[in-house]
Amino acid sequence: MYGLIWRILPGPWISKFIMALGLLVGAAALLWFFAFPAISPYMPFNDGAVDIEGAGGGAGAEGAAESGGAPADSGAPEESDTTE
Repeated sequence: MYGLIWRILPGPWISKFIMALGLLVGAAALLWFFAFPAISPYMPFNDGAVDIEGAGGGAGAEGAAESGGAPADSGAPEESDTTE
């Protein structure tokens, strides 16, 4: 395929190289600005693997929103006031 494109392009090798590079950049730009944005709503890359709403007990997203901070079990070590 690339040989066919190289043979079809007119001129010496330097002009063929510049035209082939232009074709490559043009094809990439068409994909980048038109094709990929058109298919992005159908791609699963932004779908989360964890369902927050059905997570169950504990202070989930609702508890964090009501308290204005992190959930009760945030994984951080608890501070103790006991000094021995």
